[in-house]
Amino acid sequence: MYPVIRKRSPDTALHHLRYLAYKYARNRYPTVPKYALSISRYNDNTANGLTRCIIDFIRYSGGQAERISCTGRILDKRKQYVDSVGFHRTVGSIQWIKPSMQSGTADISATYGGLSIKIEVKIGRDRQRPSQAAYQCQIEAAGGFYFIAHDFQSFYEWFIEIYKSQ
Repeated sequence: MYPVIRKRSPDTALHHLRYLAYKYARNRYPTVPKYALSISRYNDNTANGLTRCIIDFIRYSGGQAERISCTGRILDKRKQYVDSVGFHRTVGSIQWIKPSMQSGTADISATYGGLSIKIEVKIGRDRQRPSQAAYQCQIEAAGGFYFIAHDFQSFYEWFIEIYKSQ
């Protein structure tokens, strides 16, 4: 009988993430039978999916990670009233207020092993803006790590290399 030669699967990192999620669930719910544990399905095809993969991987590995949203806030200047006929009317507008955060902020902010990590998620044809490049320079000048993630496999390999060198 010939040995089975396994090629390296492109989603090795996703399999490792799923294993970490399983271990996390087993530790969190030790009395639940193995077959009853619900483990999330991970994919890195969309920006939200990739962001979730990265955040869960860092959390399950013992770090802290959070998604950063820098959209500003809505100022609602609408008023409602009832006209003389009895219809409800809305007058006014909605206005977006510019955020007070620094422009170009990364999508994910994380700390692992005492090191600051900032991760920008880019899927498909999405590219880094000049304000994001300036933010990257600031983070790296301060001694932090910055990574532009296009897929989970590349992030996983970068993460492993960073912590092997530390």
